[in-house]
Amino acid sequence: MLNWRKPVINTLLKVTGSTVPAKVDFIKSIEYLPREQIELIQKKNLKKLLLHAGKNCPYYTKVLSESGVIQNDQVRLDNFNQIPFLTKDIIRKEFNNIVSKKTVAKKTWTDTSGGSTGVPVKLLKDNFFWDMGIASHIFYNHMIGKKIGEKEIKLWGSERDTLTGKETLSFRLKNWLYNRKLLNSFRMTDSDMHKFVEAFNTIKPKSVWCYIESIYELARFVKTNSLTAHPPEAIIATAGTITEPVKQLVEEVFQTKVYNQYGSREVGCVAAECVKQEGLHIFEFSQMLEVIDENNQEVQPGVVGENVITTLYNHSFPLIRYRIGDTSIKKDGWCSCGRKLKLLKTVTGRVSDHFKSQDGAIIHGEYFTHLFYDRPWIKKFQVVQNDYNNIDVYIVQSDQKNDADIKDIKDKIRHVLGNQCITNFKFVNEILASDSGKYRYTISKLSHEK
Repeated sequence: MLNWRKPVINTLLKVTGSTVPAKVDFIKSIEYLPREQIELIQKKNLKKLLLHAGKNCPYYTKVLSESGVIQNDQVRLDNFNQIPFLTKDIIRKEFNNIVSKKTVAKKTWTDTSGGSTGVPVKLLKDNFFWDMGIASHIFYNHMIGKKIGEKEIKLWGSERDTLTGKETLSFRLKNWLYNRKLLNSFRMTDSDMHKFVEAFNTIKPKSVWCYIESIYELARFVKTNSLTAHPPEAIIATAGTITEPVKQLVEEVFQTKVYNQYGSREVGCVAAECVKQEGLHIFEFSQMLEVIDENNQEVQPGVVGENVITTLYNHSFPLIRYRIGDTSIKKDGWCSCGRKLKLLKTVTGRVSDHFKSQDGAIIHGEYFTHLFYDRPWIKKFQVVQNDYNNIDVYIVQSDQKNDADIKDIKDKIRHVLGNQCITNFKFVNEILASDSGKYRYTISKLSHEK
């Protein structure tokens, strides 16, 4: 069938003065360049950002000078790792000093982080940053073989994005033009999920964009009720850690591949899998990603580290060496697709998804999530570390509880946190996601501040 939407969308973007088409062309022009050229382009954009921030943002004027990055109006990238990390607390305190005094952006507006781990932080965005986000989205569709305007379902859970009161005429028109059906997964009742399955079978989407927990809940529902849902060509999951058991179930139920995309409201898309699924390609055309250890040094491939991000296209509110609070594992080598963009092996979660033992050891959240798989009576779970020796486990049951399973889980928690650790099981009717729509399997209330 003729896809009339793609040329219409491209024409509308151009006549409205959007920079999206030019940015898409730029990204596609570099995706298969030799590694050396990609690095040169990234360094050029980084230098441009640093010079702008040093001249126009009071916070960075001081920071970049003191770190030796800006000297006599010249950028010294060899001192880049001397720049202090930007944290959410610093953004709250220094917001007005991070805002650029000079911008060529046509439009700026305030937004906030998702707030999945606490109080959201206020940020400033502009149309150049927004356009790069759209261009990155279009490019990613290209990476997985999807074209603009092909049928898609968006199974989304962010309260601010999906509540009916916010569905303006322009919002509905945009979804119609992009051939996108939005399904609100902020709360998913059995009745809602029946309607979602009907939407899959009626629309027959080429792709599904979703929060991983939302599509996992829907997959469980489809399997439990022996239903059939139309298999899309791709499921693109974001806003959560994709564990192997979750991925296997979703792929089994929907008979398609699940692709991992990593990003956030603050910085946009950071990395994503292509059709080869040999790692997540870091979007180095718009971001600079460092993965650091607890000594603030770059980790080796295969080692879990904390993500530090520099956004290259928000000159109105630069985020330079921003500790976003996520952790990941770098991967050595290159994808067989031929793109020479660096790779992540996986995104392992939030810093605060990992637990601490009293002797200082870090136990990654995935250790705990694996304790609950293959236990059919557990419909949903969440593990909360209140203190070194106090754990709450919230359970939504799908069947009668199994005392042997409970004992086994407690024993395995004591194995990593110590025999003195007390685990309290709490049986509840529902475990809600945060307002951002992100569902967290593990939460540590211990401080992870560096």
